[in-house]
Amino acid sequence: MQKKFKIEVDCANCAAKIEDAVGKLPGVNRATVSFMTQKMVLDIADDQFDEVIKSVVKTAKRIEPDFEIEL
Repeated sequence: MQKKFKIEVDCANCAAKIEDAVGKLPGVNRATVSFMTQKMVLDIADDQFDEVIKSVVKTAKRIEPDFEIEL
């Protein structure tokens, strides 16, 4: 399932790091993070969504402590 989320990330470099790290997480087929639009697009299997989204948020906050996502 592909879903779009509104996010808050402080810089383009952090957005690129988050995109790279989240894209490598198990269960994430594809991740796109845009600093300019403050959006994140995730492609995650339906049956793993709740579990994977927790890992996504945890990973993003490790890179950018001010990271926010509207679920």
